[in-house]
This record gives sequence, structure tokens and C-alpha cells, in this order.
Amino acid sequence: MAYQQMAYLYDKLMEEAPYDQWLNFTLEAFRNHGKNINTVADLGCGTGVITSRLANEGYRLTGVDYSADMLTYAEHTANEQNVSVQWLKQDLRELQGLENFDAAVSYCDVINYITAEAELEGAFNNIANILKAGGLFLFDVHSLFHVQHNFINQTFADVMEDTSYIWFCMEGDHLGEMYHDLTFFSLDGDKYSRFDEFHHQRTYPITFYIELLKKAGFENIKVYADFSTKEETIQEEAERIFFRATKRSG
Repeated sequence: MAYQQMAYLYDKLMEEAPYDQWLNFTLEAFRNHGKNINTVADLGCGTGVITSRLANEGYRLTGVDYSADMLTYAEHTANEQNVSVQWLKQDLRELQGLENFDAAVSYCDVINYITAEAELEGAFNNIANILKAGGLFLFDVHSLFHVQHNFINQTFADVMEDTSYIWFCMEGDHLGEMYHDLTFFSLDGDKYSRFDEFHHQRTYPITFYIELLKKAGFENIKVYADFSTKEETIQEEAERIFFRATKRSG
């Protein structure tokens, strides 16, 4: 989870990201939850685009991210937009001092960055602990199909007016595991600066996520694909898997 220098290019690189669909999925889930939702934690909030959008919908947001650079950028952007958000630097695997949230969200494959099974189990326990009884947890992950067929052993590149990158995606030792080797070139005055990022992700079968959610104290677990808000059979070719889970009341 080391975005570091990439923080200031992240919004540019994510211009085509489906933020409207993330927002709509979240608002629909909130409406269908059956309990009032006021306080929301955005876990792995990055540059805070979804955080600020939810705040603009009237929710009280806390944005949590491990990258200080991401949070600095998020806070600056939110202040420019006159959006009120609490920003916290924390690791999802070691959440502390947070409690009584009505809901937590974690999007754009943040959960895929927790690659060890024990750490993922611990993160789900931490998330359950920050929620009220009956609190809602929403997150998404890459599907196994997407990782195996569209990512691993592929090379991606793009050249924009002031930024370019080349991205190698390499297969890991485990099913659903991948390593991203990225090189960026960003225009800095009259010359380009280069920096490199190395990312590690892993995704698991849907049944494994459900098992860990249940162990962490979640129930009423629903699974969706590619921003659909309808419960339906997930097609094999689905790229992004969404989970909706409620913390048990007792």
C-alpha cells in the first residue's frame, strides 16, 4: 500500500474511474439497509474522491488511509471544495481509536492490498470493531477471473500530455496473487521526472471472503458483481466483486 509519490498523479490517472457507479452503489445500499446511516468511514480513501462525494450527500465522513501523501492531497482538495471530512493516517490492519460508525466502505480494490490470509482476517475483525451493532460494511475486490485473464503477465502503458507510465503485471506464487511494477514519467518544468512504484495484490474466492466475514461477526452477507445492486448469479467474466455485510447485533 505504498502510493507515495503517485499521490499527486493519482487523480489524473483515475480520471476515467467509475466514481459515479461507486457512489450510486453505496447510496442504494444505504437506502436499503433498514437503519439510519449518519457516520461513515472510508477505509483506504486515497485522494478522497468517494469520501468527499459521500460527505456532499450529507453523511459525516472519516477518511482513513496509510499514505500521508494521499491524505494531504485529499484534505487539500476537500478544503478547496469546502467539504468537511476528518482525515486519519492508519493501516486497516491496525485500526485504533475508531468506534460507533454506522457504515464503513472500502473501494477500488483496497482489500486486495491485504495479501496475507491472517492479516485479512484481522482487518475484517478491526472493521467489525469500529462499527455499531447492525452497522454496514461495503467493499469490492478484483475477481479471480479478472486477475487471471486480464492482469497477470500483461503490460500496460499510456502517454498523456504531461504524464506517461508503463506497467508490468507479474504472476505471484498463489492463485489470485499479482505484483505490479510501475514506472511513471511526469513533466516537471521543462523536463520529466521518473519515479517507480511496486505494488502487491491478492484476491481470493468469494467463498473465502464470506467465511472470514462470518468469523469477524458479520451476517446478511450479499454478493454482487460489477456495480449491480441486484442479487443475481455472478457471471464468470465479472471483473469486480462487491460485498455487503451487516455486523451482528448480538
